[in-house]
Amino acid sequence: MKKKFVILLHFGYWLLYLLLLLLILAISNIQFRKTPSFSFVLYVLPLLLLCLLPNLLSFYLSYFQLFTRFLKQKQFLALITFGFIICLFSALFGSLISLFIFGFEQVIFTEASEFFSLNASLFIIATIHAIIALIIRGFITWYDEIKLKEELAIKNYEIELSLIKSQLNPHFLFNTINNIDVLISKDSVKASEYLNKLSGILRYMLYETKTEKISLNEELNYIEKYLELQKIRTTNQNYVNFKVEGNANNLQIAPMIFFPFIENAFKHTENNKNSNSINITISICESAINFDCKNTYQANFDKQQDFGGLGNELIFKRLALIYPNKHSLGIVDTNGNYNIKLAIQLKNQ
Repeated sequence: MKKKFVILLHFGYWLLYLLLLLLILAISNIQFRKTPSFSFVLYVLPLLLLCLLPNLLSFYLSYFQLFTRFLKQKQFLALITFGFIICLFSALFGSLISLFIFGFEQVIFTEASEFFSLNASLFIIATIHAIIALIIRGFITWYDEIKLKEELAIKNYEIELSLIKSQLNPHFLFNTINNIDVLISKDSVKASEYLNKLSGILRYMLYETKTEKISLNEELNYIEKYLELQKIRTTNQNYVNFKVEGNANNLQIAPMIFFPFIENAFKHTENNKNSNSINITISICESAINFDCKNTYQANFDKQQDFGGLGNELIFKRLALIYPNKHSLGIVDTNGNYNIKLAIQLKNQ
């Protein structure tokens, strides 16, 4: 909720409270004095201070402290305990205000029953304000969470759209088709094999990546097919090295989570197809997957370009949405070598 609306909400609440107090005091003045007088104003101001200041204390201590520390954390026993202490302190604060305004000669300071009666009244009113403060803060928090979820949903939708667009990379698709076309006249069997790989990749992109999680084995199989198709473009088979350590078993992972980094590695090495230009290692254990992608690049290469059609920011946000507090991403760029390290925690996913 915008700050100005929160301020207006608070202002409106206290304005209504003051108007209610004035109405009650005006009715009391008419009832007991029959006709209003100028002295009513002098009579009202001290009472307003007595009714307002202790309740401001209980309201905002509850609003800023009780809600954040206890109610939001669902520590209800602590909430009741400290709420009682705050309201009692506010009531005693009201008695102190009464002492300064009206003097020690008041009946409430000479008779115990009157003193306890006043503090009980102040305590009840302070408790009401404390409860209303918790309700208002709860409403604002609930509204902010709804807005945040809506914004995240919209952002996630935008990320998914960008991801879908990046999945059908025309440059990769056209080059692969052209390479297969050339290969048909040289080795029709191998051309057919590569065509099946391309068909499998397209099927995977269009149909199998719509779910939130897929089999890690499927993701690895897709990466292998993609790398094989990329190798058609060079006679150097050691251009790319791909290694998987560990057993994928029945592990699940978000679809195409590694692909933007791999595609970016190929863009980096577009004009540098020497041996070991790209080294990709995926290490798998029971609780985590570690992705390591290293590649060389030409000195004049623009490293600020997007990852496979996805901006860096969108990739980071996608990881944050899918694996909040369960991933770490490091990028090291030194001496013509670009290294991506991504670790994803799989425990309790």
